[in-house]
Amino acid sequence: MKQKIVVTGGTGYIGSHTVIDLIQQGFEVIILDSLARSEKKSLCQIEAVTGQQPTFYKVDLCHKSKLEAIFETEKNIVGIIHFAAYKYVDESVKEPLLYFENNISSLINILDIVAKHQIPNFVFSSSCSVYGNITSLPVKEDTPLNKAESPYARTKQIGEMIIEDFSKAYPNNKCISLRYFNPVGAHESGLIGESPSVVPNNLVPRITGTAIGIFDELKIFGTDFPTRDGSCIRDYIHVMDIAEAHTAALRMVMQQNEAMPHEIINLGSGNGVSVKEAVAAFEKVSGKTLKVAYAPPREGDVISIYSDCSKSKSKLNWTAKRNIEDMMRTAWIWEQNRQKK
Repeated sequence: MKQKIVVTGGTGYIGSHTVIDLIQQGFEVIILDSLARSEKKSLCQIEAVTGQQPTFYKVDLCHKSKLEAIFETEKNIVGIIHFAAYKYVDESVKEPLLYFENNISSLINILDIVAKHQIPNFVFSSSCSVYGNITSLPVKEDTPLNKAESPYARTKQIGEMIIEDFSKAYPNNKCISLRYFNPVGAHESGLIGESPSVVPNNLVPRITGTAIGIFDELKIFGTDFPTRDGSCIRDYIHVMDIAEAHTAALRMVMQQNEAMPHEIINLGSGNGVSVKEAVAAFEKVSGKTLKVAYAPPREGDVISIYSDCSKSKSKLNWTAKRNIEDMMRTAWIWEQNRQKK
């Protein structure tokens, strides 16, 4: 019998790619998603890649009674991967209460389910944004957290604190938080990728959208940061590397026969890539020349951040396999396929 895993936010970008990897690794997957920031057609895209369409429940995790009804129906769940959250930094600055209500309430409700139904394994989708502006690089898991630069980042800091306290109160429920850096790219098949539900402000959808004509130009925010070329530096990581890491993390906690403390692990490539370097990589693999404009820095943006990935290698036996050109190539293939449809 296949082991049954619940993936919240499983029709979203990272969630859907993780569902694909879970199915291909032999798990049975149940998706919970409100579809507030994603589309149901992700289920068909998952089926096109894997040959299987997972069980799906449309539910807002903030509605506790509806969530509880699902877990009264679905039995023998061995793990939950919790992606469901709003994620746009600039939106969180404008609407902080929306982010606190959605991201924190949904986490509390799902942890209550974990405790009540004795679901032993829990993987939390955290973020490198918890570190804030860092003075020492690369970032390690024990790097002290600085002030969150956005309400979104603060919800992830608070989420980790909640899980830390939860794991102490319920030691038989094994919890791991994955702080991943900047997921980009698309599945190698070109059948599924990032489909932003709002006008995107993150870099790669803006790059591919500019290349295909959705946007007139690509804005680079900030040109005089204290970095090697004046633009922000990020640790970009392919979405399928991230997906495979979630499966590896799930397997790690499932293999623990005893109670374990809340584990925190960075997921990144270990390499910092500037915005300008990312643009150059895209132009190389696509053969396109982008029209670029420069703009002032945005509120909430961190200047430079990239990871130390030694813990993910030792704990998960996982390292990122795909480079920045792979990320840009797959993102561009997906964008072209998406626009054709």
